[in-house]
Amino acid sequence: MSTLFPDYRPTWETEQHRELRRHTAEFLRKESVPHHERWAREHVVDREFWTKAGDAGLLGLDLPEEFGGAGGDFGMQMAVQQELMYAHNSAFGFTVHSPIVSHYIYQYGNEDQRRRWLPGISSGELVLAIAMTEPGTGSDLQSVKTTARREGDHYVINGSKTFISNATLCDLLVIVAKTDPDKGAAGVSLIVAETKDLPGFERGRVLEKMGLHGQDTRELFFSDMRVPVANLLGAQEGLGFYQLMEQLSRERLAVGAICAALAEAAVLQALDYAKEREAFGRPLIKLQHTKFVLAECKTEALAIRTLVDYAIQQYLDGNNDPMTASMAKLFAAERADRIVDKCLQIFGGYGYMMEYPIARMYVDSRVNRIYGGTSEIMKEIIARTL
Repeated sequence: MSTLFPDYRPTWETEQHRELRRHTAEFLRKESVPHHERWAREHVVDREFWTKAGDAGLLGLDLPEEFGGAGGDFGMQMAVQQELMYAHNSAFGFTVHSPIVSHYIYQYGNEDQRRRWLPGISSGELVLAIAMTEPGTGSDLQSVKTTARREGDHYVINGSKTFISNATLCDLLVIVAKTDPDKGAAGVSLIVAETKDLPGFERGRVLEKMGLHGQDTRELFFSDMRVPVANLLGAQEGLGFYQLMEQLSRERLAVGAICAALAEAAVLQALDYAKEREAFGRPLIKLQHTKFVLAECKTEALAIRTLVDYAIQQYLDGNNDPMTASMAKLFAAERADRIVDKCLQIFGGYGYMMEYPIARMYVDSRVNRIYGGTSEIMKEIIARTL
């Protein structure tokens, strides 16, 4: 839980959410923190960590109990998301798996698909990924080149994807593909591939990223990969683009929640360092410049938090508003990046050393302005409402 603003309580957060935060923090202290450096070197978390998280009840939090979930709300997902940031865990692909892709399957899956996949998703036995981005296609999802040609009871899928989180360990992969290449956005569909021993499915190289070193991010290739037609998400083909647009608000709120917690964690790190480190015969915190920088950072961190919490509350109230989610992500990502940079400066040379969490926060923070929709795309969405 945040110790930067101990008296602050979001409107959406109940005692149940706070208890979940305490439970998550203790779980991460035992099962996550000791492994961060190793995960960063290996570019992947331990496969067993997923089932441990499932056993701890941290996955599928807003899925119904009848499908193995906790029957909670989206706020529970965000509470766990933020505790991961407070614990400096940027390796675990929780965001993709739990708040994002599990909801695609629950929202658009039929009864058979839900009963077949959701219990394993909640237990951590099935790791999720979603394959959107292609080498030549970023935010323009209606222009994907991956094709899914129907042949009897199967789709024959060909194409490639890149920047795919959880790609090393994923058991279920939601693929954005063209079932009708001539229809533009109306020809896009979402198809779930069960990757174990799947002919035509290939995991490419592990990508060397600037940050998020512990996350398993790879390229994926599909060569005449056959997936049952029964694995289509939705009642018919051609709904994929609209499904993606409907769910992107959740993704952007998740990124906003990451940024809010990241900003707070950075300020806390800088505060602790400034109180311990001495310069010119006194602690850094006694120097006016340092105090003023931290005062500004703390103020902006609270501004991020309140905007993100407002957007989360709006979503929980049933208003899935793309503009508000975009505003929350834009402001949170841009300002958090600036806060982390200012906090790193307080550490001086030590801030440049990867053994310090602030250095890892610095390289991890930059991607928040890119994935889930770039800051430029967020501005475009917001501008449409002017």
